[in-house]
Amino acid sequence: MGWNELREQIFENQKKLGVIPADTKLTPWPDGQPEYGGAKLPKWDTLSAEEKKLFARQAEVFAGYTAYTDFEIGRVIQAVEDMGKLDNTLIFYISGDNGTSPEGSLVGTPVDMAALQAIDIPVKDQMKFYDVWGSNKTTPHMAVGWAWAFDTPFKWTKQVASHFGGTRQGMCIAWPNRIKDVGGIRHQFHHIIDVVPTILEATGIPAPKMLNGIAQKPIEGVSMVYTFDKANADAPSACITKYFEMFGNRGIYHDGWYACTTPPLPPWGMGQGKFPDVVNGYKWELYNLQEDFSQFNDLAAKMPDKLRDMKELFLVEATKNQVFPLDNDFLKRALTPRPSYTAGRTLFTYSGELSGTPTSDSPSTLNKSYTITAEVEIPQGGGDGMVVTDGGRFGGYGLYLLKGKPVFTYNFLDMERTRWEGTGSAGGWQAYAGVRLQATTVQALARAAPACFPWMARKSPIRRWRTPFRSSCRLTRPSTWAWTRARGWMTTTIRCRSEFTGNVDKLTVKLVPPKMTAEEEDAHQKTNTGRQESRPVTFARFGRRAGE
Repeated sequence: MGWNELREQIFENQKKLGVIPADTKLTPWPDGQPEYGGAKLPKWDTLSAEEKKLFARQAEVFAGYTAYTDFEIGRVIQAVEDMGKLDNTLIFYISGDNGTSPEGSLVGTPVDMAALQAIDIPVKDQMKFYDVWGSNKTTPHMAVGWAWAFDTPFKWTKQVASHFGGTRQGMCIAWPNRIKDVGGIRHQFHHIIDVVPTILEATGIPAPKMLNGIAQKPIEGVSMVYTFDKANADAPSACITKYFEMFGNRGIYHDGWYACTTPPLPPWGMGQGKFPDVVNGYKWELYNLQEDFSQFNDLAAKMPDKLRDMKELFLVEATKNQVFPLDNDFLKRALTPRPSYTAGRTLFTYSGELSGTPTSDSPSTLNKSYTITAEVEIPQGGGDGMVVTDGGRFGGYGLYLLKGKPVFTYNFLDMERTRWEGTGSAGGWQAYAGVRLQATTVQALARAAPACFPWMARKSPIRRWRTPFRSSCRLTRPSTWAWTRARGWMTTTIRCRSEFTGNVDKLTVKLVPPKMTAEEEDAHQKTNTGRQESRPVTFARFGRRAGE
């Protein structure tokens, strides 16, 4: 069964179960319509046999994960029951994390960090992972078609805060001693921030006004306890107004009405393309949710005065909740350093051993030229082990000694490994070791990067392990977030001793932020990730004996 047929089946089941109103309409499949900003997803019957096989596998693994999660939650609930405390336990079960994620790209991926950096892995290459999909050899994600289907009956997906396909979830509440309408269904409009007020009212605990001498802000949200009683099954919602916003896509709910912007570009593009002015360049839509559960019938053209009122209400709520300034630059926001030890730094110097450093506190080589230089003491007979590493099986790099020879390996998202190796071993030396990668072109989050590898140990020239004189690797974000000096990397990626047998006296990392030309800026907006022509590798070498 493909995603279009599954979507129809889900829709009918939702009606039978009563979780959506009987008169709900199924929103159209995205096929380039203006109301979808031109977004288009392939229909299942247009796919090749190989695509269908791969995409079905992706959904099967997701289904297995979902079933496993449900089983494990069941174990927790069973444990509470075994303790004899289930009857007086209030349980909130929320299905999902916003809408289903579209971050797997149009074709899915065996390595989620690839799709998150706008790198599409061809189906034929993904098929190599078919038998291990979902195992520890992959960090997979499914094609967007499944995400859209799993958000039935709504439009859009996760990241799109303007529409219910990106925000609306099913929720179950259980409290045997208090809730007697078991299996009852409620349709009042509520938000995740209403959970805490519900717990406070249910337990009779007042919200604190002071905590450790610090005045607390009032808790936002309203209690849902009134919905526990069957008599209030059809009561008006206690939640009157609620705003939504993410990456410029925004919406406002008020008393059964909903106004929102039309996404100008689909979220699976990962911010590529040219966005309109975030304040005045977006089209708005209007829905009467009391008659239109799925946001099917846009009333904006018929009710301009109502839409204007709703837009003005959004400005009020957004101002009150510190939403401004609006920003729809996905890539800039994703790559801008947040306040941290490394924000704005380009030179890092380390001494001694350091391990498990979080990415936010370590040098980020993403989209940058960089130089790594280590001052090391190598024991007689040659040293072994890791000098510095970042990442793991699914992406990163390692600078190390292997049987006395200097080696640098760059792991491009578990799809390609580029390796340079010294021709001779070093022993009894105080030496310098380093690598320099020069970024040359910008393509979304990944960049083609010819490698210049100065490794200075016993005056040994470096020879590349692969194609002579030319190389290219894309600088991407590692998928294992720990930076380590003088310790090892995962053996599935680099086979060397974990701990360096010599001494690393000093390690320096120098970052050079990229400077894009006007042409590169234009290409950045118009093109997808692609490998560019590489430039020649250059080498440098120098060294000195200990004591000289």
